Amino acid sequence: MATRVTLQDIADALGVSRNTVSKAINNTGVLADSTREKVLQKAIEMGYKQFSYANSISDIKSPQISQTKAAGDIALFTGSFLNNSHFASTMLDKFQYEISLLGYSLTMHRVDSSNISEMSLPISFSTENTKAIMCIEMFDQAYCEMLCELGLPVLMVDAPVSSYWRPLKADTILMDNFSNIYTVVNDMKKQGISKIGYIGQVTHCRSFYERFIAFREAMYINNLEVNEKYCLTEVHAHDTKYREYLSIELSRLDDMPELFICANDFVALDVLYGLKKLGIECPEDIKLFGFDDSPESKLTTPTLSTSHIHSQIIGYSAANMIISRIEQPDLNYRTTYTETDLIYRDSTRITK
Repeated sequence: MATRVTLQDIADALGVSRNTVSKAINNTGVLADSTREKVLQKAIEMGYKQFSYANSISDIKSPQISQTKAAGDIALFTGSFLNNSHFASTMLDKFQYEISLLGYSLTMHRVDSSNISEMSLPISFSTENTKAIMCIEMFDQAYCEMLCELGLPVLMVDAPVSSYWRPLKADTILMDNFSNIYTVVNDMKKQGISKIGYIGQVTHCRSFYERFIAFREAMYINNLEVNEKYCLTEVHAHDTKYREYLSIELSRLDDMPELFICANDFVALDVLYGLKKLGIECPEDIKLFGFDDSPESKLTTPTLSTSHIHSQIIGYSAANMIISRIEQPDLNYRTTYTETDLIYRDSTRITK
């Protein structure tokens, strides 16, 4: 009997890591097209059969041709303008590409404040030919519940905080909001840092809430005290006034923590602005950690330590979840987390 070919066999034959082979075989992660093609070709040559996203070797060689076409639209509902400074832009490119292989089109619809207050659908949206709805930056619980009653599959990319105790009839995808914050607190403790605070509107969305909970759990696990005055979590509009709000709150502190963990990079940049107004230098006087790895995090001075979100993995996973829901509407509702990577830069002055 022939020996079963494993991922490690393919990795050894090519002189690459098993993780690289896994990404190519499972069509996940970010790989150069040439690397993915090389791995797939070697897998075919070696007789590997367990391609998780194909029904035959012909699917591997030409997936865009062999896939069965299924006409229909997937509607994107968003509560904010999406731009290149957020993971959503790259994620949507990958999502649109994946659904287009199956013959689906993406339509985009802006949900404004009047839609939410009136519980009305965007004028551009029609249920005709729409097969599913994907929501990004949609954090009003009642409105999301209304969308879930339209009789269409719904996928939430992040979700309202209240969906924890009022579950939505929808699938949900989030990034890992916990692991890197645990690691940061642990690493900082090893550096002798114990006074750590958190900044960000906790109830803004599930991701912000989970990052706050991760901060508190990490402090507890490391036997560090949470000083509530270092936690600036008041509900406040995330617009240009938020920067001024933070500046005022920072000026009211009679002393500063050694590190602020921020809900995302843009909050961290607003904190950096407020600290500079007070003559407080980062990282000399205080360290900062953000989240999202936005382009701005690499350009600011100091460069910002952060968590990198794999936008393409989110896009691929979102497409997989929403198509499987269209094809199998009776599946149990699922919550999926995608990995994030810890990146230390100048704002924490720690390298790993």
